[in-house]
Amino acid sequence: MSGSFLRNAFIFIIVIAAVIGGVRWWQARNNGEFSDFAMGNGRIEADQVDVATKYGGRIIAIYANEGDLVKPGQVLAVMDTAEEEALLEEARASIAQAEQSVREVEATIVQRESELKFADQELERTRALVAKGHVSQQQADQKISTRDIAAAALEAAKARLKTTEQAVASAQAEVKRIKIQIDEATLKAPVTGRVLYRLAENGEVLGAGGKVLTLVDLSDIYMTIFLPSAEAARVRFGAEARIKVDAAPGRVVPAVVTFVSPEAQFTPKQVETRDEREKLMFRVKVTIPSELVMKNIDRVKTGVRGLAYVRLNRDVAWPEELEVNLSQPEG
Repeated sequence: MSGSFLRNAFIFIIVIAAVIGGVRWWQARNNGEFSDFAMGNGRIEADQVDVATKYGGRIIAIYANEGDLVKPGQVLAVMDTAEEEALLEEARASIAQAEQSVREVEATIVQRESELKFADQELERTRALVAKGHVSQQQADQKISTRDIAAAALEAAKARLKTTEQAVASAQAEVKRIKIQIDEATLKAPVTGRVLYRLAENGEVLGAGGKVLTLVDLSDIYMTIFLPSAEAARVRFGAEARIKVDAAPGRVVPAVVTFVSPEAQFTPKQVETRDEREKLMFRVKVTIPSELVMKNIDRVKTGVRGLAYVRLNRDVAWPEELEVNLSQPEG
């Protein structure tokens, strides 16, 4: 009992110290002592990413559960592809058949070229004989007709070759399409994240776009705060910031301003006086560097509430209580 009492008393003292520190901060801020800094309340946030099916089908297996940490490219679920595999074999057979047709037409073209060459030679010989009076013009006309028929047959064979080559290309495209569909049946993690929800189970049949898992994207961890217009106007993109969470009041995490809303989030019905303009609040996004998040990935939790501090004047040093400190364990 004495150990538990001392631990609880220690935590109570830390919380009281944090509250007192916050009160002193606000007092100093209101007195103009910390006019080069701004502060706002918020919570640790991250975007959610849905892992969903591109094509409808039955789920064979899901390899992730709620709370699991996953990395980009990690296989999370697999869909049944038996039907697609059968279609793939059929498409490959169509390629083989079309390629065989191409070879047959190419052989026909060689034959037609030989026939046309022979017909040209026969025509030339007949014309020579006509000139000497040894054969009639009617025989020459017959040779001309034979030559024209051979030329037409060659052109038809060449046209048929283009058609069969297009059939090969079409079958190859179908194979490629089915392979892509099969590949899409393996659902992989798009980001480094933690599984927030498992929305389906093995054996379920989902339509296209059916959600299987929802991930919290841990590659982009941030806190959203709201600052009055006077302070928001002084915030610059890339400004240094600090984050302190309620669960670990002694820990100070470095951050960077990555977004400042161009529009006020809370606007009075009428803005006519200076006091009313000061009531305007602007959304500011303070992001923790991704390399720091990755180093402490097992300790990152979204939803934790705390405070974010933004330095408005880069030439002013941070107060001692806001110097970066990552060593304190969570309370």
